[in-house]
Amino acid sequence: MQETRLDTARIRSARQVIDPMFRDTPLYYCEALEPHLGCAVSIKLETANPVRSFKARGTEVVASRLADDGSRAVVCASAGNLGQALAWSGRARQLDVTVVASRFATRTKLDRIRALDARLELVDGDHELARERAAAIAQREGIRLVEDSLDIETCEGAATIGLELVDAGPSFDAVLIALGGGALATGVGHVVKDLAPEVEVICVQPLGAPALTHSWRQRRVVTTDSTDTIADGVAGRFPIRAVLDDLLVVADDAVLVREASIIAGMRMLLDHAGLVVEPSAALGIAAVLEDRDRFAGRHVAVIVCGGNVDMDAYRRWVGAPIHTS
Repeated sequence: MQETRLDTARIRSARQVIDPMFRDTPLYYCEALEPHLGCAVSIKLETANPVRSFKARGTEVVASRLADDGSRAVVCASAGNLGQALAWSGRARQLDVTVVASRFATRTKLDRIRALDARLELVDGDHELARERAAAIAQREGIRLVEDSLDIETCEGAATIGLELVDAGPSFDAVLIALGGGALATGVGHVVKDLAPEVEVICVQPLGAPALTHSWRQRRVVTTDSTDTIADGVAGRFPIRAVLDDLLVVADDAVLVREASIIAGMRMLLDHAGLVVEPSAALGIAAVLEDRDRFAGRHVAVIVCGGNVDMDAYRRWVGAPIHTS
């Protein structure tokens, strides 16, 4: 395999500093989905943890190294999941955590960041404006700026999911990975291509937030003026060149899916797997729904990457009476 920024030996070492509650997440064949999708589906479930997403795998590595170096503060921009994860990992290591987010981000995610004792600063714009503000805070206060997907710790933390997929002795033919900033896709993709190169790595992004997919297809950074998707966790507009370089090495394909397919995937995971997931976590199922012939008779692994969803919006999307009490 061509070189990426990632290193499999470092990924194995990183796994040792991640709190066990975020590791060895369930991986199981979901038999109930097969009749509806026309293929075998194994679910890698990354929502059954205190921050309900895979992001803590990366923030555990970041926070551990910061604490070892004697750092006392850290800042990040987040659509919600990274902020929660950094707040959780930072609190456990006595780090002062600041999270910058759009005031239009999912309320549930913002409330959870506050509950985890992080300082939350909101901006009147999208995630890209939040990134600019977080960078300014880091420079002014002389503290570490955590940039998801650019910082190698976030990619190699996410890559530990790949180790668990491969160590399980993969019988699957392809792994479907949500594509946003790229940490999950490049991390898992690196491990799979290094240790199980016969497995197809397919990245999935919403049609309304296509920047990194267009970049992968054109082999150059392509930006967009706006995003229009319910999958807020993957709604970036400015791909990072170093991430794209890694993605070009590890991804076999990058596909775009419609909003209706994302919602159908969420409903399918609810009805047939009993899972309440955020839109980003349904991208893999959406990809199968949109190209059934491609996956017919195959065995795919789907990473269910997040479950932080606003329940009012969820009810509107899936049309289901969800009871949280």
